Amino acid sequence: MLELRHLSKSYASGHPVLAKLSHRFRAGEFVAIMGESGVGKSTLLNLIAGLDAPDPGAEASPILIEGVAMSGLDDDAATRLRRARMGFIFQAFHVLPHLTLRQNVALPLLLNGLPQERAGAMLAAVGLGGRGEDFPRQLSGGEMQRVAIARALVHRPALVLADEPTGNLDPDTAHEILCLLRAEIKANGSCAIMVTHSHAAAAMADHTLVLTKEGLQKTTLVNRVAQTIS
Repeated sequence: MLELRHLSKSYASGHPVLAKLSHRFRAGEFVAIMGESGVGKSTLLNLIAGLDAPDPGAEASPILIEGVAMSGLDDDAATRLRRARMGFIFQAFHVLPHLTLRQNVALPLLLNGLPQERAGAMLAAVGLGGRGEDFPRQLSGGEMQRVAIARALVHRPALVLADEPTGNLDPDTAHEILCLLRAEIKANGSCAIMVTHSHAAAAMADHTLVLTKEGLQKTTLVNRVAQTIS
């Protein structure tokens, strides 16, 4: 599904943040990534999404998605790939203030020429059923995060990238949302990569990787919650 091959990224100052990172992520896999602040977790998601460019290096195609080299795509082709095959859950939500909640969630469906009925079902799935005509200004931070999650999943993307998706949610709601995320991944055969500082959130994944300066290392964290709902 997703392959990283000697992926490297440095800041504008020249300070390296990721160095020769290699890993394979498979379809149907829910992976949590943990690590200290500043180690490059969010940068990694941005690179995978094509929102940032890796450093030039010996590896001509450091990021492949479903066998497609991101480095070989022009801006239009990369945009089409993101729109059709990816779903994003950003820390900053990026919920559009001038659209209703239903319109926000339906946006990926509209852009991909898909029927928009699923937007209402996804709003209900994140606990916001009946609020489709509300606007983001009427929501709390946690509610906006739930809208962002519904929007990321509505078009059944092949790859879901989630940056602290439960950071603004109470523990019970976080558990419900992660159960939904896991169920959608398994039902659609998608791959999800979730950056999190929460051990409770990471325990919902199939396995957890720790990002360090040496690369991605599989941790011994036992994902008991995931095992009970598989």
